[in-house]
Amino acid sequence: MRNADPLDADVLLADGTVAVVRPLLPTDRQGLHELHEGASDASLRLRFFAIGHKAGRDYVSHLFDATAAPTVASLVVTLHGRIVALGTAEQVAPDVAEVAFLVAEDLHGQGMGSLLLEHLAAVCRDRGIRRFVAEILSDNYPMLRVFLDAGFEVTRDAADLGSVHVEMGTAASARAVEAADARESRAEARSLAPLLYPRSVAVTGVRRDGSGIGAAVLASIRSGGYTGSLHVVHPTAVTLGGLPAAARFVDLPGPVDLAIVAVPAPRALDALRDAAAAGIPAVVVISSGFEELGAEGARLQREMLDLAREHSMRLVGPNCLGVMGNDPDIRLNATFSHAVPPPGGLAIASQSGGVGIALIDIARDLGLGVASFISLGNKADVSGNDLLAAWFEDPHVTAAALYLESFGNASKFARVARRFAERKPLLAVVGGRSSGGRRAGVSHTAAAAASGVGVDALFAQAGVIGCRSAEELAETALLLAGQPLPQGPRIAVLSNAGGFGVLAADEADQCGLVVPELSASVREVLARHVLGTTGTSNPVDAGAGAAPEDVAAITAALLDSDEVDAVVVVLVRTSVSAPGPLVAALARCRAEHPGKPVLLVPMGGLDPTEDQLTGITRFRSVTTAVRALARVVRYAAWLRIPHDEPLDTDDDRAAAAREVAEARLAGVGAGAGWLSPTDAVELLEPYHLAPVGIEAPDPVAAAQAADELGCPVAVKVADPAVVHKTDRGLVRVGLRSTAEVMAAARAFSEELGRDEVPVLVQPVVTGVELALGVVRDPGFGPLVMVAAGGVNVDLLADRVFLVPPLTRGDAARALRSLRCWPLLDGFRGSARVDVEALERLVVDLGALAADVPQVAELDLNPVVVTPTDCVLVDVKVRLAAASAVNAGIPRQLRRPR
Repeated sequence: MRNADPLDADVLLADGTVAVVRPLLPTDRQGLHELHEGASDASLRLRFFAIGHKAGRDYVSHLFDATAAPTVASLVVTLHGRIVALGTAEQVAPDVAEVAFLVAEDLHGQGMGSLLLEHLAAVCRDRGIRRFVAEILSDNYPMLRVFLDAGFEVTRDAADLGSVHVEMGTAASARAVEAADARESRAEARSLAPLLYPRSVAVTGVRRDGSGIGAAVLASIRSGGYTGSLHVVHPTAVTLGGLPAAARFVDLPGPVDLAIVAVPAPRALDALRDAAAAGIPAVVVISSGFEELGAEGARLQREMLDLAREHSMRLVGPNCLGVMGNDPDIRLNATFSHAVPPPGGLAIASQSGGVGIALIDIARDLGLGVASFISLGNKADVSGNDLLAAWFEDPHVTAAALYLESFGNASKFARVARRFAERKPLLAVVGGRSSGGRRAGVSHTAAAAASGVGVDALFAQAGVIGCRSAEELAETALLLAGQPLPQGPRIAVLSNAGGFGVLAADEADQCGLVVPELSASVREVLARHVLGTTGTSNPVDAGAGAAPEDVAAITAALLDSDEVDAVVVVLVRTSVSAPGPLVAALARCRAEHPGKPVLLVPMGGLDPTEDQLTGITRFRSVTTAVRALARVVRYAAWLRIPHDEPLDTDDDRAAAAREVAEARLAGVGAGAGWLSPTDAVELLEPYHLAPVGIEAPDPVAAAQAADELGCPVAVKVADPAVVHKTDRGLVRVGLRSTAEVMAAARAFSEELGRDEVPVLVQPVVTGVELALGVVRDPGFGPLVMVAAGGVNVDLLADRVFLVPPLTRGDAARALRSLRCWPLLDGFRGSARVDVEALERLVVDLGALAADVPQVAELDLNPVVVTPTDCVLVDVKVRLAAASAVNAGIPRQLRRPR
């Protein structure tokens, strides 16, 4: 089993091949020598500014010379054990390194220069290097392109006519991350093409008697009408299921794109070795008995992954249901379920086989078109992130749906999901939300961050349409597939049975939709077509005996109106009007007014055929229709908001803050602890998060501080170990003299039973109180809380969580989602507070949370917001030992540790 260095990384080359980026080893001299000897004269000239191999030999000797100054970092790319690229960073100043690269002649154009640049930047950032420099010949266009396309901050200086001096920062800027994601998406699409669009499939694990999972998968493939070449592998059989059988994968005629492995777990590794020897690029291991069963199974799973990566083979599973490619040109059902939904644009990935089967069944029942289905199983290799990257530019995929029980890399998922959702809808259900319960913690922020908060925060920011069940997901996907996106939350409800219209309006209100009262001019038009009712205000009651032409006219008037954004129609079968003509009239009206969503809920035995429902999406109940519409409305609203990029990290500020946190942790001794106000100010002030006021060690100093600030003042206990100070009478507000300040400080000492208690003296500020905070989730990393403040943080539970890094847009959306937003926006004639300053404060808090992983909990409560300023009144910070969350930069394939 591979024993990798922590800096080793499995990576995808531009053509989808799996390679390894790792540090240079003492045993690499021969491999490095062969790399330089294999370089052409042209490549050596571009690299060393000299012709011939002597410069390359001298450089190899330099790298292995024990007396020479060591490089800051030397990384190599290996492919099937061969060194195929080298990248070095040699220090030329305290925080500057010169970088250079050499790539094997036969592998130019595979993106190895960009990969090495990303990985060198990450390693060197951790070693104090802030800038890279490089001297490049003017005609070395490929290397210049590497620097320019990498997305890092680049400055060029034409040193002379023959060369170019390039400087770049090592920080992973937003542009650098965007560029890396785009390259990764293209590489994933190429890497996973044999899995998603296989031209030939081979199955192993089929029993002679036709029983078992392998035989079921083979039967599904055959009955599904797979259009490619189908093969069977069996150690002794000559034929199986009417197909000729080969003893091994290597014995099969012609190339195979995809192997399906359904042998018992102890034999799975040998099957993968055989597939690797045959050069098969993708394998689905359906077999169970691996990581889910304990240590021995986990070991076997890791060996399978090592083998797959070594041979550039993508692995789905193990312990999965299989895969389905529903494109009419492929028609592959390599699962042990015979349910096949109609072809369409929805791509599905499920971590649970059972939920996957249920979702496929529901899709078939609803007529929801599916492009592909991948059962992820144990996610040894291929994950949801990989598939989203591959589906991003796939023209056959119009939307994606995920069922997940874990996030391998939540920070990367947030970024990949957001990028995907900006182009195509992304729906998701996350299981296991309640297993963690509430985390232990005494701060308001930690207590508020119940299980599932991280999921909701991530989804809200990334534009993911969160659903609670497979049914909700399928129903929402059905609406997205069949209707245009609504331009707002206003809906009209039309029914021929008034009670159902009322129920629909109630449900809409509960879901955050708006059922507006229609204007007099619209109601006048509707009144001409309702029968025996006065229900024209919304919901519209057309009457039980409404004629088809009247239903069509009412629907047309609603769709033509600029007062509604979608129409929900509830039709009940009655003895007065025939159901067929009603639906037909509705469909004709819909065809003439295609711009807004139209949802139909047929009731009372009304069962229109799909042919009758052209352009209309049918739902089984009012509740499912309205809730699906509400989810789509929220997604459409998210799309309409401009999505700015997070500000680039201030590396110097972040490094200094981490040093402060580490020093304070070392002083605590036990590995965690609350900071004193003075220590908190040192950490928070560079992020503009320091509290107002003066800390005083005793009553006399408190009186002096009050005199300096000017009365009236507020006085509170400054001991970080004391929480809920207001409840205990340890906060006094509006003290108008130094005598009152001294008396308050002495009263605090008596309450706590101490001779002297440090206090914080602050000016009295009035305004709207908010609470901001940070808590660190073990799966998601830091979460930033924005909430109504003071005692209201617990009483009203008016809060939202965000996943940093944050943009001004994220902060703006969070503030406007609070129920207390009207108080900030100028409620009932009051002055609007400084919202822009508040947004900057939230972004700064997100930067601190992302920069300093040692911040375990942080409370800013209250933050008093006035028309001119934001004043931080009370601050509590708890530090704990932690490591930074890997956000997926530099690029690398996920490798479970």
